[in-house]
Amino acid sequence: MKAVVWHDVGDIRLDTVPDPKIEQSTDAIVRITTAAICGTDLHFIRGTVPGMKPGLVLGHEGVGVVEEVGENVRNFRRGDRVLLSAVLGCGSCAYCRAGYFAQCDTTNPNGARSGTAFYGAPADNGSFNGLQAEYARVPFAHTNLFGLPASISDEQAIPLSDIYPTGYFGAVIAQVTDGDVVAVWGCGPVGQFAILSAFQRGAGRVLAIDGHADRLARAQALGAEIINFNEVDPVAAIMELTRGIGPDRAIDAVGVDAESPKSGPAATKARSADEVHRAELREIAPKTNERNGHWRPGDAPTQAHQWAIETLAKAGTLAIIGVYPPTDRFFPIGTAMNKNLTINMGNGNHPRYIPKLLSMVESGVVKPEQMLTQHEPMREVMTAYEEFDMRKPGWLKVALNPSVN
Repeated sequence: MKAVVWHDVGDIRLDTVPDPKIEQSTDAIVRITTAAICGTDLHFIRGTVPGMKPGLVLGHEGVGVVEEVGENVRNFRRGDRVLLSAVLGCGSCAYCRAGYFAQCDTTNPNGARSGTAFYGAPADNGSFNGLQAEYARVPFAHTNLFGLPASISDEQAIPLSDIYPTGYFGAVIAQVTDGDVVAVWGCGPVGQFAILSAFQRGAGRVLAIDGHADRLARAQALGAEIINFNEVDPVAAIMELTRGIGPDRAIDAVGVDAESPKSGPAATKARSADEVHRAELREIAPKTNERNGHWRPGDAPTQAHQWAIETLAKAGTLAIIGVYPPTDRFFPIGTAMNKNLTINMGNGNHPRYIPKLLSMVESGVVKPEQMLTQHEPMREVMTAYEEFDMRKPGWLKVALNPSVN
């Protein structure tokens, strides 16, 4: 089969690889009908999240059709149309039973203390072959697959594989409630769903901060008050908009590849911090491999949560759902402590939230397909990755059709 394979930092290829097979009685084999490219995939290619194994299939978002099930998969059968959860749980351990699927004791082959398991990810996360492929093996399929009614299209379903439940999880752990003022840092796909989810959970106002006008326009269409950090100082703007108090809640939907301001009043201060950020990046990403302007790491890896902590109201809550690797040791803990902030972070417990989000999509309350801005056949995947990597206008979220080669 054809699949997108990670070979090294800065080196991915569309390769022919063996078809997956049933390995455990709780496995299923799914023919992927729609996959997607995520910003997390770019972290692996840029080297800002180390630990990938050569030969691993990339991708953790997928919709497909069940081809085969193991003997202990009793809720699905061949021909069922399904959504694949990006985050993997066993459904039986104490953590899964409590809804903490991202901390399942069983799924990650590195052992019970190893943390989140997901597809197309570093060795610490299990090195499960990913979903940017024609077929995929799904472990613990009874928990990690969700049946799709005919009324929900692939385009509506694919955001529920990862970016919608991640954004929703961000609003949950930010403790957003009625009337809150919420700042969402980063207006990429996850940030867009964090904005939507904050409103769904009762936020009175959402402030959306980014440096890309097209992404801010989408945030504004969702009802957010937008702040372009390449035009204004985001800290000053937030203080002005909140009468000097700051937001009650903040969601960091950016992660390690954050960008610094390149123009406007915030740029001068950003330039004085450039060397600090370069030193941070050297420790966070010991190996990078920029090629022809592509796969360039963000130039301010700690910028998003620094701004978030600086602007939060005293006793506010910060949710971190942007991806940061274990090599990142640079967090402004003193500032957070002196403001009595609550900080919650982690990978989303997707199987906990997907049924609820599917119900909202099926009822027509949410139209997640509007976040998909590009639809590409698998044969164009390398070009799609390069365009998405450059954050070009119109490339907010890329859906892939693996069956079109």
